[in-house]
Amino acid sequence: MENKNNSKNISIVLGMVFISSLFIFATIPEAKKTDSKVAVAGYFPDKVDFAGEEAPLKISDVRERLDRELLVNENLHASTILILKRANRAFSVIEPILKKNGVPDDFKYLAVIESGLVNVVSPAGAKGIWQFMPETAKERGLEVNENIDERYHLEKATQAACSYFLKAKEKFGNWTLVAASYNAGETGIKKQMDIQKVTDYYDLLLSEETSRYMFRIIALKEIMKNPVKYGFVIAPEDHYEILPVKKVELDSAVVDLADFAKRQGINYKILKIHNPWLRESKILNAANKKYQIEIPLKGY
Repeated sequence: MENKNNSKNISIVLGMVFISSLFIFATIPEAKKTDSKVAVAGYFPDKVDFAGEEAPLKISDVRERLDRELLVNENLHASTILILKRANRAFSVIEPILKKNGVPDDFKYLAVIESGLVNVVSPAGAKGIWQFMPETAKERGLEVNENIDERYHLEKATQAACSYFLKAKEKFGNWTLVAASYNAGETGIKKQMDIQKVTDYYDLLLSEETSRYMFRIIALKEIMKNPVKYGFVIAPEDHYEILPVKKVELDSAVVDLADFAKRQGINYKILKIHNPWLRESKILNAANKKYQIEIPLKGY
């Protein structure tokens, strides 16, 4: 009799758990309307491209590699939401420079993959949103020293990136290979093309990092262009605003940037936030080079 009662109680509990689970699943679509970070795993695009060059999703490994990156970034909630919020500000600088240079707009997603649209430092020493190594940056016309590091200057670094893209396009004739070479180097990509006797990125067997590189770019492009389809709902006012600035030209040394900032109506912290390429508390300018300092009009 006791065993029968126990069995009956267990059946009741299991029934209640089943009903509760049905209720939870039934409420997920409603949650998706209000929560900016609901995990989804069902949507997959019919076709995708980079710079107008379509990825061959009919090839199983291509489809699966894209699926992996979509799922990873769908479920990296905090990272993906922060990227979506930062894009409004960073892309307002990057997009016009790409356009001016005749570089496809999709190359802005390389900056997303390289740095998450913030000034980061890699273990290898690459710095800034575009992740230039010191020598590569100097080759592209950026000033890099202890006092000034223009890898942190978004406008100048984007122009330097465009210089790389255009040169690589002359070599490869294909924007997808150009983008891949930004990760593996022109020599690295060309060497593998010659060894493997193929000319298409999607036919190449590459290192894990470079193999994932284009799929990470395409996945973030897809999510950023269609955030709601992937479970990200962010109100327009939650995107980081574009802060209006004026540019003050300097052609001489500045002994104390804290004093300079005060004369501009801001403090040292705000000056450095808007001009991260200034690496010290002063500007050494023996050559009287012209620099443009951004001063926020709102004081922050």
